[in-house]
Amino acid sequence: MAVHDVFHRHQHDAPAVSWRTASSATLHCLTGCAIGEVLGLVLATWWGWPDAPSIALAVALAFVFGYALTMRPVLRAGLSLRDAVKVAFAADTLSITTMEIVDNAILLAVPGAMAAGLLSGLFWGSLAVALAIAFVVTVPVNRYLIARGKGHAVVHQYHH
Repeated sequence: MAVHDVFHRHQHDAPAVSWRTASSATLHCLTGCAIGEVLGLVLATWWGWPDAPSIALAVALAFVFGYALTMRPVLRAGLSLRDAVKVAFAADTLSITTMEIVDNAILLAVPGAMAAGLLSGLFWGSLAVALAIAFVVTVPVNRYLIARGKGHAVVHQYHH
């Protein structure tokens, strides 16, 4: 199936999607998000940046790592870089966006979490809780997308 065909599947073509499949897709997304988020927040905290630039860096790196983890197997499956980027954008954009909104909102809501140092349990505990809650919120989003032939459904055909 061509990349173009995957992007234009109709809802009636979509398979039934289990919560396990949605959880697996979300865990994949969480991995990239967490790598970028942790790296961004660690660097920004180390550099003493205020909240807004810290979050901007963490979000940017979450997208970079999230897309990169999706593109790796797609490139190995033989897609061009251009098509791999399209697949990654289609597969992960809404998932990463949801995850980033939720986890950063939680980090901002926890008093002192963003100002805590890298050696602080408050920093790491808040980040872990924020990512866990973001995962739970994002699973139904991915299930909805996959059921409609979108999101990680676009990538699944390349995981062989």
